Amino acid sequence: MLTRSVMTETMAAIREPLSDPRRLPGRCRRCGVALLLAAMLSAPAAQASETRTLLTLINMYRQASPACDDRQAPSLGPLAPDHRLARVLVVSEAQLQRELKRAGYQAGRVQVITLAGSTNVNAVMSALKQRYCGPLLDPHYSEIGVLRRGKTWQLILAQSLLSPDLGDWQHAGRAILQQVNQARAIPRNCGGQAFAAAAPLTWNVRLARSALAHSRDMAARNYFSHTDKGGSHAGVRAQHAGYRWQRIGENLAAGQGSAKQAVAGWLASPSHCPNIMNPHFTEMGAAYAVNPESDALIYWTQVFATPR
Repeated sequence: MLTRSVMTETMAAIREPLSDPRRLPGRCRRCGVALLLAAMLSAPAAQASETRTLLTLINMYRQASPACDDRQAPSLGPLAPDHRLARVLVVSEAQLQRELKRAGYQAGRVQVITLAGSTNVNAVMSALKQRYCGPLLDPHYSEIGVLRRGKTWQLILAQSLLSPDLGDWQHAGRAILQQVNQARAIPRNCGGQAFAAAAPLTWNVRLARSALAHSRDMAARNYFSHTDKGGSHAGVRAQHAGYRWQRIGENLAAGQGSAKQAVAGWLASPSHCPNIMNPHFTEMGAAYAVNPESDALIYWTQVFATPR
């Protein structure tokens, strides 16, 4: 069942001093048109950078297990950016479903938060933590679209329906491998850490089975953690699957309805992206498991390793 909610908040306006063109040196007055044009051209790029920064801050917040409404929240997986959600401008709740359908997004759950009054990313994040920690830390939401217009920010938090071409866990796992190798082929920044392009990973059946076992356990027991209910971590689980390793890493996600969105969430997270770009890893396995009665519906596990 689709759940919908629209929240709007006005932040205290933050005023910044503007330069007076009459105080510029004479030769710079003649550059006014060129400077204005450059500012107009750079505005979309600057706003894209700001929305990426806000998403990074949100994903760091979700992982940190913060307090919310006097209760300690569990550590959560990253929200995946979705360009369709970022294109939807919501004026009213009645309009929401129609605009999502027009954008081609099928939502199982969705919530809209609107903040107005500041262009400062840190101020926006502070307001979100103070006023909307509940939605940000809701395990049902797995994807996000951020839209900024002037001093108004719109966040759409959503959980999509499962992709019709999701396939079985092995098909989805190999789709993750393909997405990851495409990401590794390009240099990128993971948060504030720069990574060069890395060699492609190869599929390993034992790592995949280890990933499947953990995804199934999380789905069946409705939890989200690198440590399973028996106290084992990724290294122990890989050994139980018959894999001998010298280096190992693990990424988890929950709620994303496709392999592409799971990888998008990991790449948007400063703590998950480095595993994808780590040049020391050479092999990978991945899988998902579904439980309609669980909070997140679908649970993803990705295991990286270097064999011994």
